[in-house]
Amino acid sequence: MNSSCNRPVRIDENPGMATSTTNESAPHAGETPPTCVVVLLAAGAGSRFHDDRHKLWAEIADNGTGPLRTIIERSLSSALAADIGPIVVVTGCVADVVPTDLAHAVTVCHNDRWSEGQITSLHCALAAARSLGATCVVVGLADQPFIDPAAWRAVAHASGPIAVATYDGRRANPVKLDAAVWDLLPTTGDEGARSLMRVRPDLVREVACTGSPADIDTTEDLRRWQSN
Repeated sequence: MNSSCNRPVRIDENPGMATSTTNESAPHAGETPPTCVVVLLAAGAGSRFHDDRHKLWAEIADNGTGPLRTIIERSLSSALAADIGPIVVVTGCVADVVPTDLAHAVTVCHNDRWSEGQITSLHCALAAARSLGATCVVVGLADQPFIDPAAWRAVAHASGPIAVATYDGRRANPVKLDAAVWDLLPTTGDEGARSLMRVRPDLVREVACTGSPADIDTTEDLRRWQSN
């Protein structure tokens, strides 16, 4: 494995590609194709969140006060406010997780193979990004509602084929992936791009960001943030 760190890794272009259904908001005729596409992964079952509703529909207030918004509303609104480019939301376990009032602003890509691991959702998003003419994607998770728009922008504008946000020195989302590395990504597993960053550290640039990458995985996580 170490010998591969200093030379390109060859991966077949389309093995194990996720089966997807895409609802696209295509660019109007004459528009310049987007350079960067924002990807929000929202396909998981949220099995650790023991509640009658999916965790992305759980509500939380801004800074513990103000009107309640669902987790998906917060994370998606932050990505929209970053104003980077088109947004692709990958759904899976729950097909209609995108809020109705925001659905017009995104491309929804449904991953039929979501249960096989996060990487299948990422490949689903990359297929949509290719169709939009993108040369890079910036990827985040829908259950991380405290990512600042500034963090999305900082990572998107960073140089290098891979850029990853850091918070107090620790890597987290979002992660930028240039098209040059898309074919280097694994086709199975639940790590997304992390395994590629491990074997090819020479491709990675860290970007210090503000905000919090905390995710809401359990009802205890939700109560902790609701009480802040």
